[in-house]
This record gives sequence, structure tokens and C-alpha cells, in this order.
Amino acid sequence: MIRIRPIVFRAAVYAATLAGMSTAAAQTSSVQHRFVQVNGIKMHIAEQGQGPLVVLAHGFPELWYSWRHVLPALAAAGYHAVAPDMRGYGQTDAPPNLEDYTQLQFAGDMVGLVHALGYEQAVIAGHDWGAPVAYNSANLRPDMFRAVILLSVPYGVRGEGGVKPTEGMQRRVPAGQQFYQTYFQKPGVAEKEFEADPKRTMRMFLYSLSGSIPKEHKWRYVFGQNEKALDGCTDPEKLPAWLKPEDLDYYAKEYARTGFRGGLNWYRGQDIFWQETGFLIGRKLMQPTLYVAGTDDAVVEFGRAGVDNLEKSVPNLWKKVLLPGVGHWTEQEAPADVTRLMIEFLRSLQ
Repeated sequence: MIRIRPIVFRAAVYAATLAGMSTAAAQTSSVQHRFVQVNGIKMHIAEQGQGPLVVLAHGFPELWYSWRHVLPALAAAGYHAVAPDMRGYGQTDAPPNLEDYTQLQFAGDMVGLVHALGYEQAVIAGHDWGAPVAYNSANLRPDMFRAVILLSVPYGVRGEGGVKPTEGMQRRVPAGQQFYQTYFQKPGVAEKEFEADPKRTMRMFLYSLSGSIPKEHKWRYVFGQNEKALDGCTDPEKLPAWLKPEDLDYYAKEYARTGFRGGLNWYRGQDIFWQETGFLIGRKLMQPTLYVAGTDDAVVEFGRAGVDNLEKSVPNLWKKVLLPGVGHWTEQEAPADVTRLMIEFLRSLQ
């Protein structure tokens, strides 16, 4: 385990945020919001600070808001931090066709965003589904994305042969069971379940994938064929310490407005990307890379081979850090540790 060294930041806003300043006050104090045109869609971004560009890509079911603690910390350290609502989420456009939700489109969005902001290069960070966006963007445009930060989801080298992602999902579970991503494949099914009560859905996901909760409350990512996704989650009596009521409210209101289809379509576009990118077979991630995850992250559990092989898949891996007691929501559960590591890594690039 790597010992995390504290870093002193230049602005009081970061210290105030981590010391318990209300989330609502912290995220509205200096964060700016606007819209930019990228890759044929209108994208909503939250941004803070000036300096070298750091793009922050969120995952499912999240929004730009998942980076609410990171934005002021990076700004205080001298960086221009930009967290978009990704394609299909929040206030960003949600195109109607499944073909609009592949990693090629997501990488195109990131390229367009860098250009729209007036930069030629950026460091890209991603959590959950944002991690594949980060490493695919870096692999496809190494001239633009000079370094990578991956949270939760590791990079793995694609091998020869293999099967489509959806076929692989079926093979990894026992008979009579289904993997959560398989459940997400049929349009309308998960949408109906999640949109019946968006606040309950978000509360259950955010709690059940947290770290340091009772074992019996943890997310079951494999469940029975007759079960639904939320049957594998727990509806808590009390929110986890890292999640404030106003945080849950923000997520719930946005998903009540937009629904979940945009985010779910990310799962449904995997086979398309796989079929179109055989040229990535054998490709290692060559940029300097930081990987951070939690020891209680279920994604680390079922993605253990990727985590263990990172040093081979990423020759310029700067550090691989597993934070004790942290679950899936890495930058939300452990903002102090994550931002310290991110800034230490960013400074190593200079």
C-alpha cells in the first residue's frame, strides 16, 4: 500500500470544503457553468480555475456534480478543471440513436471539448464509465491527451480473438443468474425500474456501492434472472457520511427530469465499439497514468485481473493506490486523498 503524502494548497477554498463547508455552498461559490458545442451536441460544463487543462469525466449514474470536491481543489492548485455532464446526462444533449453512444463518440466529445476551451492538450481523468473515456481518448489522440487519471476502472490490453462484451458478460455468471450490465441491455427495462422513483434509485445505488457498510448491504452485481437491478441494492435508513441530503437531492432532481436512458445507452453501445476497433488489439496505454480505487469497490472485485496487471498494461504507470474502506464512488467518498494524489501526479508532469 502506498503511503499518501499530504500536500498544502494555495487557496483556502479547498481547506474549507474538506473541513465540512456545506456542499451546496462549496459547489456554487466559484464554479462557473456554461454550454459549449462539441462533436455535434450541446454540452453543459462546470469549470473552475485557470492554468493547464484537466478534464474530468464522470460515470453512471452520476453527473458533473460527482467532481464537486475536485473542482475547487484543482483550481486552488493552479489548474483549469472542467467537469462536463457527459453525453446523455444532465443538461448535455442526449441523442436518440444507440450508435451515438460508443466510445468513439465519447472520445470525439472530449476532443471537441478541449478545442472549444481553446487548448491543444489536456490531462484527462475519468471515474467509472469516465475511465474508459479517458483511456480511449488517450489511445486515440495521444497528441492531445498527455496524461491519464483512472478512478475505479483499470485499463486492460485487448487481446486477440475474444468475444463481444455482451457475450463475455453471459459467460462470467452461473446459470440462472445475470450480470447487471446484461440486465441493462434491453431498452426500457431498467428505465422503467429506475424512473419509478429516481430519488430512491439514487439513494440505493449511492449507498450500496459505498465503502465501509455492512456486508449484507453491499451491491449484488450478479442476481437472479427473475430479479431486478435494485433487488441487489439496499435502501438505507441513513445516508453514508460522505453523502449529504442536498447531494442526493441534486442527483434525484436531475434524473427525475432527464430519466436514465442516456446513461444506460452507454452500456448498450459496447459491442459496436468492440466491433469497430480491432486496431486497438495489443495497444498499451503509454501516457503517464495514475490509478486510484477503493478496497471496498465492487468494480475492483470483478475487475481484479485488470487491477493486478496494470503495470503490464500501462508501462508508465505513476502510481496504483487502493484506498482502505473506500467503495465505488472514489472522488466523492475520499475527496481529500483523491485530490492530493491527483495534484501530486499533475505536478510530476511539469
